[in-house]
Amino acid sequence: MNVKQTYLKGKSVFIVSLVVIVITMLTVYLTGINYSRSLTSNFYISLSIIATALFLFMVYGLYKGIGLIDNFSKFRNFKTGDIISQSGTIPDLPTIDVGDGIDGIVVSVILWIGMTILFAILLIFLEAVFWISIFILLAMMYWVFFRALKFVFTKSSDTKGDIGISTVYSLAYTALYTGWIFVIVYITQLLK
Repeated sequence: MNVKQTYLKGKSVFIVSLVVIVITMLTVYLTGINYSRSLTSNFYISLSIIATALFLFMVYGLYKGIGLIDNFSKFRNFKTGDIISQSGTIPDLPTIDVGDGIDGIVVSVILWIGMTILFAILLIFLEAVFWISIFILLAMMYWVFFRALKFVFTKSSDTKGDIGISTVYSLAYTALYTGWIFVIVYITQLLK
């Protein structure tokens, strides 16, 4: 009898990954309250916890023969321009006293037009930066948490039921996916 392969959804893996990151941050913060650790030490601890969780997840997935289904590609359907139109009102601006008379009215109108154009340009720029940042972060998270694991779990048909091979594959991929970050931090620390 042919056993059906178990599949995890990409969104589930992404959510579990975010939970691991939050737990890691809380663990490093709560264990570091009484110690005066450097930023580099906290980074090594955090990355070690994440690498351990990744290793254990991959060992379990490879041993059980788990595959991944891509149901995470719906983030491409975002609409730009909705944030500005739904963001509410613009805060009150400080007043500039330019005097009375025709000169004051002309200066006020010119300042009003200039400030309106400046704020419109700033809002457009900030919205563009915001959406580009969100898109880049989502694309990076998508690749790290789904594409990399999907690549690893393509080996699950070969490793299903064999804990030794599952461990070797998981160790190699964990070293590949997190080792380069350790190396960059180490080299940066040496160059200081």
